[in-house]
Parts: sequence; C-alpha cells; structure tokens
Amino acid sequence: MAAEVQQTEYPFCVRLETTTGQSANVPIAFLTRQQVETFLQVDFKRLVEEAGIKGARIHVERASTADYDKVLGEITACLRTATGKVA
Repeated sequence: MAAEVQQTEYPFCVRLETTTGQSANVPIAFLTRQQVETFLQVDFKRLVEEAGIKGARIHVERASTADYDKVLGEITACLRTATGKVA
C-alpha cells in the first residue's frame, strides 16, 4: 500500500492589474503550491483570453482565506469591467 503524500496548503492573495488601469485584490482559499501553479498557468490565462484582455498582470502572495469560486468570479468581473463587456 502506497503512503499518501500530503501537500501543505497556504492562503494566497491575488492582485490583478490590467493595462486600462483596473486593479483588484482578490483573496484565495488555502491552496497547495501545485494548485497556485495551475491557477496561474491555466485558469488565469483562460479568464484573460475569454475577456479579450492583453497585458493583464497578476501578483500572487500569501494572504488570508476566501472561497476559490469567489476568486474566479471577482477576476471575471474585473476583466469584464476593463473591456466594457456586460455579463
């Protein structure tokens, strides 16, 4: 029987900046380093592409906790505001 490897989770905060001057601070729930990497390489890129944003920047640092789905919703709202799209 293989022993399970437990990955440590940390609270992170995201600061999103767009070339239009929009910015948002979004708390994220406890995530493993692998989940943060996936967020940056997959989810964030997908959200930026869907919003049609060029030059969006993201800064990730440890922070207090929040709901991951809320994070995606707040980033989507910020990106929509930056492009003037309506939900």
